[in-house]
Amino acid sequence: MSVFESTVTVNKPVAQVYAFLADMNNHRQLMPDNIEDWESTADVASFNIQNITKLSIKIEERVANTLVRIIPAEKPPFDMELKWELSEADGATQAAFTITAQLNMLMKMMASGPLQKLVDEETTNLAKLLS
Repeated sequence: MSVFESTVTVNKPVAQVYAFLADMNNHRQLMPDNIEDWESTADVASFNIQNITKLSIKIEERVANTLVRIIPAEKPPFDMELKWELSEADGATQAAFTITAQLNMLMKMMASGPLQKLVDEETTNLAKLLS
């Protein structure tokens, strides 16, 4: 398993950050520019990663003010899980975003950079949006 992580502090109450992340419609604002054809509901999002693949993901688990776990809604190119873990830190929110992916050696070489960039960009965008 390959693990890609990024953590950020958001100067908002944990309930507000959780409410934002618990709705897949809001996740478009966190994505990088190479995401196209975004379609979403509160639970599911489908999109194209420019020149790479089409993905459909869904929220599998919500734990109020603590966790949003996202998994593929359709068979992806590789097994993966996306997880937002939240905790309160002095009136602000500590948000940790993790992507866990089952990558073979070739996929790991090709996808590690983009996946790490994705987790970094999503946490940075979350902090900017909710500041």
